[in-house]
Parts: sequence; structure tokens; C-alpha cells
Amino acid sequence: MANENQNNKQQLQIQLRPEIADGRYSNLAMIGHSPNEFMIDFIYTAPGMPQAPVVSRIIMSPENAKQLMRALADNINKYEAQFGEIKPRGGNPMTGFGNN
Repeated sequence: MANENQNNKQQLQIQLRPEIADGRYSNLAMIGHSPNEFMIDFIYTAPGMPQAPVVSRIIMSPENAKQLMRALADNINKYEAQFGEIKPRGGNPMTGFGNN
């Protein structure tokens, strides 16, 4: 029985490849969904530039998208508790985010 419990508690080892480790900056996200998946395009836009490249596209199940939403909300709450409220910089607070 103890062996069975140990097998159930295996730890997931996350691997961060060097080409991913530097990350990508995004200041715009477009979100779309179908009955089976959510798709989030992370985009970088610069003032005066007529085009904005997608720097990363993430596709996830509806269940995983909801888990991401909860984890992001939890982390924002923790951030604000430590550093203060995040205040939108003028204009529409949803600027840069869209629903397809």
C-alpha cells in the first residue's frame, strides 16, 4: 500500500529548453475558442508599426484554459498584495485584448 501511494505522488520534472528560456515579450493577446479548445495568440506591437507579429500561439483545452485563468488570478492577487494594485494606464482597460 505504501508503495502504491509513492507511485501516485510522482513529481513532474519540467524541462526548460535554452531556446525557450529567454522568453518572448507580448503586449497584446487575441483569444479565440471552439467547442474543443482555446487558442491564445501573443503578439508584440510597437507604436507606428503597421504590422504586429504573433510571437507565440498557445492552444489548450477548455479545462486547461480555466485552470490558467484561476492560476493567473491567484498570482495577480499575490502580486498586488506584495507590490500594490495594478492600475491600467489610461484609456480602455481592455486595450490589447480581444475575443474572436
